[in-house]
Amino acid sequence: MLLAIDIGNTSIHVGVFKKQRIIRTMLIQADTRRQGILKAFRRCLSADIKNINGVIVSSVVPEVTTITKHTIKKLLNIKPVILGPDLKVPIKNLYEKPKQVGQDRLVNAYACKELYGSPAIVLDFGTATTFDYINRFGEYEGGIITPGVGITIDALAEKTALLPRIKLGKPNRLIGKDTVDSIRSGVFFGLASMCDGLVLKIKKSYKTSPVVIATGGLVSLFSPYCKEINKIDKYLTLKGLTILYKKQLLK
Repeated sequence: MLLAIDIGNTSIHVGVFKKQRIIRTMLIQADTRRQGILKAFRRCLSADIKNINGVIVSSVVPEVTTITKHTIKKLLNIKPVILGPDLKVPIKNLYEKPKQVGQDRLVNAYACKELYGSPAIVLDFGTATTFDYINRFGEYEGGIITPGVGITIDALAEKTALLPRIKLGKPNRLIGKDTVDSIRSGVFFGLASMCDGLVLKIKKSYKTSPVVIATGGLVSLFSPYCKEINKIDKYLTLKGLTILYKKQLLK
């Protein structure tokens, strides 16, 4: 069994794979306390701990990477493969400063190319909402980064005197009848309109018809409002890590 770990800004997404098939996924809060992460991994891996023989990690939070690395070594006696330092994503990166691209975005682009072909757009609903374009040659062309829904909700509450911090929930109507309703409508329909609009701009700019793959922790909540999405793959990053491990390390 292979353990794939995707460390994001707010959570750690864990997937246990057996012969390329996901058999279990778990979500852990990206706690920077060593004991908190140790307990969470011990709890979520208890059923598979004896059968895991490989670990691969993608991360955008160096501090949590270090804690996770020590935790995995302690629990499984396995040295995890860390994307970036230990293993490079085999996709041509056309960013002017390639090191600025997060490993999760490169993994998503690689997984999308391998599973769905190119040209393609990966739309990731996470802490940030990101758009990554893979051109017709299968190269990582670049992307767009916008604030995620959580950041938007927090900013409205923190930067205004009277607007409340709302909980995520589907809007009841387009035109809100109270403040919470109005914010919720703005968050959902605003994000959906932005996503559709930016996808259309990318298509027009490159004169292509890329497949649009949506992923990320909030994809199930927001994808029904986005018309331009062709395919939802909630586990795209974890699948990409598994494909990388198999193709690059098990040759």
